[in-house]
Amino acid sequence: MIAIRKVQTRKDQKAFLDFPLKLYKGNPYFVPPLYIDEKKIFRPDYYYNKTSESIFFLAEKDGKVVGRISGILQKAANAKWNQKRVRFTRFDAIDDVDVAAALFKAVEDWAKEKGMEEVVGPLGYSDMEREGLLIEGFDELSTFEEQYSYPYYQKLIESQGYQKEVDWVERKIFAPEEIDPRIERIVPVIMKREKLRLLHFENINQVIDNYADQFFDLVDSTYDDLYGTVPFIPEQRKDLIQGFRLLLSPYYIRLIVDQNDKLAAFGLCFPSISKAVQKSGGHLTLPTLFKILKAKKDPEIIDLGLIGVTEKYRNSGVSWAIFLEIMKMLKSGKVQYCETNLNLEDNKAIQNNWERFHNKLHKRRRSFVKKI
Repeated sequence: MIAIRKVQTRKDQKAFLDFPLKLYKGNPYFVPPLYIDEKKIFRPDYYYNKTSESIFFLAEKDGKVVGRISGILQKAANAKWNQKRVRFTRFDAIDDVDVAAALFKAVEDWAKEKGMEEVVGPLGYSDMEREGLLIEGFDELSTFEEQYSYPYYQKLIESQGYQKEVDWVERKIFAPEEIDPRIERIVPVIMKREKLRLLHFENINQVIDNYADQFFDLVDSTYDDLYGTVPFIPEQRKDLIQGFRLLLSPYYIRLIVDQNDKLAAFGLCFPSISKAVQKSGGHLTLPTLFKILKAKKDPEIIDLGLIGVTEKYRNSGVSWAIFLEIMKMLKSGKVQYCETNLNLEDNKAIQNNWERFHNKLHKRRRSFVKKI
């Protein structure tokens, strides 16, 4: 007998957060999120509650937790895209269709109560959260930014009537044996013609104190028309900045500004901390903090976070200044490769750019949708 219960008590909350850690224990590819960040989803003052409603469910079988799922009514997204949707997220379960059926029914029933017409996911509160179900690349280390899942998850989700809506692909980008001299020649010409300059920083506080607001504004405008995106809210910006202070290294940030010191383009990479947080289950223990600091100083892998260019410069070729900097990063230190994280498969602009690199398409993720 499978029992579904709504998460209400602190004990329930802990069970909800701990379940994937137990399910993936010993898996060499799973990377947990930071536990302290995940706990925020249960806080009454969680900033996403300003634009969203959430519900959390646990599945039990023979008195043991065997699955979990969360539903999100993202009102800002529904208003932006003129949709009536609930997002499902944080779905984890044993390989049991009946467990999946019970969990998804709970979310779908809640969505109907809210007057919604579709359930879609895996999607978080925003595209800054983990999203998409891994459907290819199960023998690859997950990035810290994205969620690993067992191969049987796709079967469980599709068994409940969910179908593909979009796919994202991920690539490994490797250092070129030699940087194309044509790129090295043309980038200075573009920068001079457009009267732009590349900034370098000694510490992360210089970046945040001087350019954080411009950065978030440019992210909003660059990604505005991409699948599922919602604008930043002030509290989210503040929270992300705290994460940046912990995880970002100034060497892996590239900002390009105009004559008036206004941000024209950026490239943001993160030293990979996947291996650093695996053993602790995402808890920030002293050994974990030491590993994170070590990874920041001399990473073997870097994760591509975001690239953005203002509308004024999108056809100027200035993006190649960012790609040139990524090539230089890949040839520095002991970096083995860069993980692109999620790129929509039909985003031909970015896909064509990666083809100019030595790359390997190694992961695919999917967002599913079901009419209810």
